[in-house]
Amino acid sequence: MDLPVVDLAPFLRAAGGGEEEVRALCATVSASLRDTGALLVKDPRCSAADNDRFLDVVECYFARSADEKRLQERPHLHYQVGVTPEGVEVPRSLVDKDMQEKIKGMPEEFQPATPKGPDPKWRYMWRVGPRPANTRFKELNSEPVIPDGLPEWKETMDSWGSKMISAIEVVAEMAAIGFGLPKDAFTSLMKEGPHLLAPTGSDLQRHGSEGTVFAGFHYDLNFLTIHGRSRFPGLNIWLRNGKKMEVKVPVGCLLIQSGKQLEWLTGGECLAGMHEVVVTKRTLDAIALAKEQNRSLWRVSSTLFAHIASDAILKPLGHFTKTPNADSYPPICAGDYVEQELSVINLKGKDGL
Repeated sequence: MDLPVVDLAPFLRAAGGGEEEVRALCATVSASLRDTGALLVKDPRCSAADNDRFLDVVECYFARSADEKRLQERPHLHYQVGVTPEGVEVPRSLVDKDMQEKIKGMPEEFQPATPKGPDPKWRYMWRVGPRPANTRFKELNSEPVIPDGLPEWKETMDSWGSKMISAIEVVAEMAAIGFGLPKDAFTSLMKEGPHLLAPTGSDLQRHGSEGTVFAGFHYDLNFLTIHGRSRFPGLNIWLRNGKKMEVKVPVGCLLIQSGKQLEWLTGGECLAGMHEVVVTKRTLDAIALAKEQNRSLWRVSSTLFAHIASDAILKPLGHFTKTPNADSYPPICAGDYVEQELSVINLKGKDGL
């Protein structure tokens, strides 16, 4: 099964109007998030050249020595800005007993790869967009960390991050319309959210053998996740029907995945999409080609996590209060929810330190 590719241009042209074509596109967006937890979009404002420029800069950064990169590490801020070194983030499937039971119940061909420990990937967290002047969650809304020696870093990160947020906002409006909610039902809650451009860097020179797990089976704790196309494949997602699928992102497209905050706001109608990143046969082919062409062997994902504002309340919206599982999603402050999740995956101490 292929994911649908939704062109955002008609919606942008109509400025969210009620044309039949636009309503059909909105229905496709909401149905795909509900049924598969993912979809592909084309946004005329986000070009393949923009994505390539971003990947070039981030590859340069990850190629630095571990000691150089650790200068941008901020563990006291829960790794929510700056660099997260390899071996820090623990995949949820390694520590969540309920998730482990679910995996055991899957047909063997759909089971995820088993991680051997913390993820061997690096990640850089870069804040995108304005932050609230007053918030209870200061460490989730900290100032960005800028690495030395890359003068183009800030402009490149801000430019690509703002373009991806713009794409997410359009998808959020389309999803709201498709779900029969007011157009701004989601975007109003995203205002001044702790959005993160969070590229990962996986060293295929050191960890390039088939079956290596870079990101163990997990869901994303935020609202919606968006990725530009990586130069190395390896992302597997799980559809709502339990089937596992390797994602192929066409050139010029962006991948959107549903996160846990969307699950909360829809009372479980949309489930957070499960996924993993593993070295596959297709990854090995891409490694061989990169070696031939003398290109970087760092697998960089241009991932952006779009969040609900830290001080906003997560709860089922509108008619989603009547879903069969709505009671499983009691009101909770989004910042409190994020901090709980960060504790589980070892990005924040269990006691909040």
